[in-house]
Amino acid sequence: MSLIAVGTMAFDAIETPFGKVDQIVGGSATYVAYAASNFVKPVQQVSIIGYDFPKQEMEDLKSRGVQLDGVEIVPDKKSFFWSGRYHEDMNSRDTLITDLNVLADFKPKVPDNYQSAEFLMLGNLAPAVQISVIQQMKKRPKLIVMDTMNFWMEIAMPDLKKVLTMVDVLMVNDAEARQLTGQFSIVKAAKAILAMGPKYLIIKKGEHGALLFHEDNVFYAPALPLEEVFDPTGAGDTFAGGFMGYLAKTKDVSFENMKTAIITGSAMASFCVEKFGATRLKEITRNDIDARIQQFKQLVNFDIELV
Repeated sequence: MSLIAVGTMAFDAIETPFGKVDQIVGGSATYVAYAASNFVKPVQQVSIIGYDFPKQEMEDLKSRGVQLDGVEIVPDKKSFFWSGRYHEDMNSRDTLITDLNVLADFKPKVPDNYQSAEFLMLGNLAPAVQISVIQQMKKRPKLIVMDTMNFWMEIAMPDLKKVLTMVDVLMVNDAEARQLTGQFSIVKAAKAILAMGPKYLIIKKGEHGALLFHEDNVFYAPALPLEEVFDPTGAGDTFAGGFMGYLAKTKDVSFENMKTAIITGSAMASFCVEKFGATRLKEITRNDIDARIQQFKQLVNFDIELV
């Protein structure tokens, strides 16, 4: 059971209250792959990189069962680069530099050997790019999940509304859900988004967990309280990778199973924030993941007796 991950493979420069790194490998597809490969193989990557992307990073991904046939290498350009500084609360940040480089020319191609994939994760890219990937699939995947952001709502709303009719699950944060719908109430915003096309909606609330909506059903998953958060960059993509990896492994896309997938995604995201970039994701074992999921279970599991 394979999973296609479409998104960026990039370099980040990150500054938080706990330190800074001038250059570290990042990108949405990179985080998705490192998280999902703990549950499903192969993860079939679709991305674009420049001549400067580390060969060792490619080998690390391959060793985890990530296929790179869909990664275009541009020999005379640099990889996408993003630089940001996080505020004290770690929930907000300022973008300092965005160098599109190879990403400006990204026209993803889905290889023939990816065509049997039943799960498709569309990272935060231009809606027109997301549409082109869906249209390249000869057979519609069992589940199509997409991420988006406020930038696309501001400059590409017609395309965004079109792709929303083509996917099963939308992932956004609470501010993006409000912007997309003009509704302040998260519940009203969720209903409005579901009316746009997706069957399921996940609203990420950072350190306050995540909400899953489907028809009249709502599920809330808390975030694990952590003593130290070093770097939130990539946490949302890591969440998506854990979520998709679990669903692909279990082959069950029901609302009930998505509850467990959200807990799994939250557990993976809780590892991601413990070190800069994807460093922590490269260190953890399956035992670490199982133990972390148990912590989540203890966090939300209780017996209650009505009196």
